[in-house]
Amino acid sequence: MFVLRNVGNFIFGSSNQETLIELPQGQLYLVRPLSPKGYSELIFKDASARIRRTAQDFQYQLVVQRVYEEGEAELLADEEGDEDEADADILAGERDEKTFLLDEALHFRVENREDSERVIAWRDLSGDAGDVFEFVCDPKITPAQVDQFELDAKRCQYERKYRKPHTTASDYDLKQFEFDEQPIPQASPLHSPILTRSSESTDSMFSKHTANSGVKREKVPAPEREPEPDLTPVKKPRDANPPTKVSAHPEAREILAAEVAELHFFDFPSGAFVLQDDSVTATVTEIGDWQYWLQIGSADRDWLGIPVIADINPVFNFEFLSFIFNQFADDGSAYSWLLRFKDQASLERFQEGLLQSLWEQLNETKWAKIKEKERDYVADAFNDLTMEDAEDEEHYEDAEEGEEEEEAEDDRGRAEHYDEDEDEDDVEYEPKDGEINKSIAVGYKHDRSFVVRGSKIGVFKHTPNNHLEFSTNISKVETPKGELFSPKKVMLHNEDRNLILQKDDDPNSLYRMDLEYGKVVDEWKIHEDIPVVTFAPENKFAQMTHEPTFLGVSHNALYRVDPRLSGSKLVDAQLKQYASRNDFSAIATTEKGYIAVASNKGDVRLFDRLGINAKTHIPALGEAIIGLDVSADGRWVLATCRTYLLLVDTLQKSGKNEGKLGFERSFAANSKPQPRRLALTPEHVAQFAYETGKGVTFTPAKFNTGAGAEETSIITATGPYIIEWSLKKVLGGRKAPYLIKRYTDDIKADDFKFGTDKNVIVALPHEVNMVDRARLKKPTRESIAGDFGAAAARRGSGRISTKDSGRYKLGKDSIVEEAY
Repeated sequence: MFVLRNVGNFIFGSSNQETLIELPQGQLYLVRPLSPKGYSELIFKDASARIRRTAQDFQYQLVVQRVYEEGEAELLADEEGDEDEADADILAGERDEKTFLLDEALHFRVENREDSERVIAWRDLSGDAGDVFEFVCDPKITPAQVDQFELDAKRCQYERKYRKPHTTASDYDLKQFEFDEQPIPQASPLHSPILTRSSESTDSMFSKHTANSGVKREKVPAPEREPEPDLTPVKKPRDANPPTKVSAHPEAREILAAEVAELHFFDFPSGAFVLQDDSVTATVTEIGDWQYWLQIGSADRDWLGIPVIADINPVFNFEFLSFIFNQFADDGSAYSWLLRFKDQASLERFQEGLLQSLWEQLNETKWAKIKEKERDYVADAFNDLTMEDAEDEEHYEDAEEGEEEEEAEDDRGRAEHYDEDEDEDDVEYEPKDGEINKSIAVGYKHDRSFVVRGSKIGVFKHTPNNHLEFSTNISKVETPKGELFSPKKVMLHNEDRNLILQKDDDPNSLYRMDLEYGKVVDEWKIHEDIPVVTFAPENKFAQMTHEPTFLGVSHNALYRVDPRLSGSKLVDAQLKQYASRNDFSAIATTEKGYIAVASNKGDVRLFDRLGINAKTHIPALGEAIIGLDVSADGRWVLATCRTYLLLVDTLQKSGKNEGKLGFERSFAANSKPQPRRLALTPEHVAQFAYETGKGVTFTPAKFNTGAGAEETSIITATGPYIIEWSLKKVLGGRKAPYLIKRYTDDIKADDFKFGTDKNVIVALPHEVNMVDRARLKKPTRESIAGDFGAAAARRGSGRISTKDSGRYKLGKDSIVEEAY
């Protein structure tokens, strides 16, 4: 008799999580024929293998789950002592189940051996070369069952690759998923580690709750197959092959660069750049007014031609003499290419021409008109960072390395409609008001978050155990004259007792909402001739105090707003107005009240106070800045552009102003701020686009913040992905120094909970989450595709809402009755 751990994983809360086929008995090995780590490791002595459909169309998982002999689970549970059952259940579930995205990169294959042993094998994509997982079938599994399992795996890979039902595939189409490689290496138990039970082992994570569930299984033949899913295509098929169509060559006005290089293409299945041509010419030309073109071809073939725009996401790496960039096809498909140059001089010449064209396209200004120091600044920002950049940053702790947090019991209140099947009731319900969540204001003084949804504002309490609890709903946001409006921007003020609101069609006024009463009580006329583009607190933590004033910017002015003034609230004595239109777009302040102002032109100005010229001007890279944040001490400025973030170190490290910030003193003529351009790697951009059909569009990025806390992380989002950068890894020059989590819907707003870097509040169109940062993962094929199967399994056992994110799901009652 056998017990299947976490039987709830089989009771999927949605039909989208069905098991298509199962092999109920076998052993799972990890075989490393070329590794010094050891030849063979027995992972699960008794296990089942199945293919599971995920919540995403055309995405399937290969799942191998541990099976226990009768009584074994109870014995392990007795050894656990008094460990929290829910915590142990979650961790045991992760330990007892191995999940793999069914993709051709796995090289999934089956081998029938002479001794009638049937083995299923697939690559370990996170292991060393040659490492494979092997599921050795129990002798009771018939050849027909294995053949059907292999056929279903091919069909799933076909659907993932071409994004259409396998019913459109011929036998010939499926043959591409037959991988003729060396014989599968023998998995030998003689080389396996001895499995022991100890209170120190990970087995101690297993919970009494599951062990005593009383659900048991015998070794039996596989059940009949589930009916094949009725799938329909949702988008044009894509594959990982280079596009063959090349646009006509536009006529060149001027050649800015032409260099010989190797051309490599990023291959999705293998996850590597593959050499396509060992000698191509990469040419950058001007083809029109502020229009530029990158053409790559050889004597035998035109490989590609694309406009030079921000979406190519350029990255230069001088260590490997390479340039990596993206290409977007007309159907939205994204590809990633790499040019490798013969020497540094060739790469430098190409970089000069490419950056000149990109900068001129974005700024509509000639490259030759800017100073050499500013050109160096732009070049530095687009270079890959190296370890030299982290010379004196050792004090930044890597918060997520080796971190394991103990989760406490769920302490949230429940809406009236809540039950253990909450997700099954609510997940597909959308409100009838036609509105979506669009912005968040996170409380500093009190543990509250305020989520704007049309002309309503939802109020959520942060519980001590890091969950969200719906508190109340402000159902009508109206002016004092009774005019309903949807706030364009909101800011907490006066010890979080007030909410300052901006009305989209009234740029010269702001409104004060008294949160104790839940209504707008004041309209503030700022100035007849000077509008409000955006506004910010007088200093970073001013919302925790009674400070009445705050700062505002128009397109060409920076000023203080004092609501105590009669008439116009703008303080004339603290107005800095520019004759030219600087197109200001964002503002942020430090703990001391230093001010950073950014523009749609892409530049940033640093002030130590109002009413004077900026101490430091940080040049534009080109893209408009849509969000701005500053570390409490003023050391770091964080600007958000559509396709990248810009992290600037304002500390001066030499000269007469050594030790001073750019807010306090100007940089010397021979010195400049050190920029770091934070972007997703071109490979990840291409994979994100492959999954979603969209390019990168970041939400305004934020540091974690708290009184006396040090900034360690940066949070932002693009599409359905939330992304967290580790500041230490960024400063250390690590490649892809970020973690991700994918949701099923696009993220509308996000921010850290005040006082911690471990919890992030996320607003989806119809849902609000507080997610534990430990749930974010490294960007891999699996995490980019989204591991929705495991979440659905926990949802089926009634656990997801207490452990995955502390989320507030918008249920029927709350939407209809509370309009939120």
